[in-house]
Amino acid sequence: MRILFFSDLHSDMRALRSLKAKSVDADIVMCAGDLSIMGSGLPEVVKELSRFPKPVFIIHGNHEDEDELKEMCEKKKNLSFLHKAAHVMEDYVLLGYGGDGFSATDSVFMKAIPFFKSHSEGKKRIILMTHGPPYGTMLDKLNGRHNGNKSYRTFIDDVKPHLAISGHFHENAGIHHKIGRTLLINPGKAGALVKI
Repeated sequence: MRILFFSDLHSDMRALRSLKAKSVDADIVMCAGDLSIMGSGLPEVVKELSRFPKPVFIIHGNHEDEDELKEMCEKKKNLSFLHKAAHVMEDYVLLGYGGDGFSATDSVFMKAIPFFKSHSEGKKRIILMTHGPPYGTMLDKLNGRHNGNKSYRTFIDDVKPHLAISGHFHENAGIHHKIGRTLLINPGKAGALVKI
């Protein structure tokens, strides 16, 4: 399967049109949040995403209201809101957790881990998508300090997903990092087309 990942679009319609062109080569598209600028431009971005030729799985970032984005996605045929959800496709499972990006730990995410694990059992390809990055990687390093989420890191260390996608830190867009067998990517608004 070929997946086009992106994050931190912040209402950049030019970048979105470029992603739409790239999506032709993907089987699905996944967005790790921050589609808008504090909600501004969100309806236009969602409308354009609904015109993508492939299914699009979305989580909210710290710039979107969870309920508003969920409601918008529910009205569009090819958009799926993936926050605190799992989507199973044959041997693949897509796990999503949006919002925040600033917390060192997340008790709500920790409570969701049993749900995520129950949907991951027996799956060969587990893809975790969060808005903020996990702690202690090249994706969360700013000014020599790690600023990521330790709860996400705990999940990755335990479950060992095939891919862990996150955004939030624009400075780290395009960076890849490995934790054991898990490939971590911050795709940024330019996107990353990954074959798995």
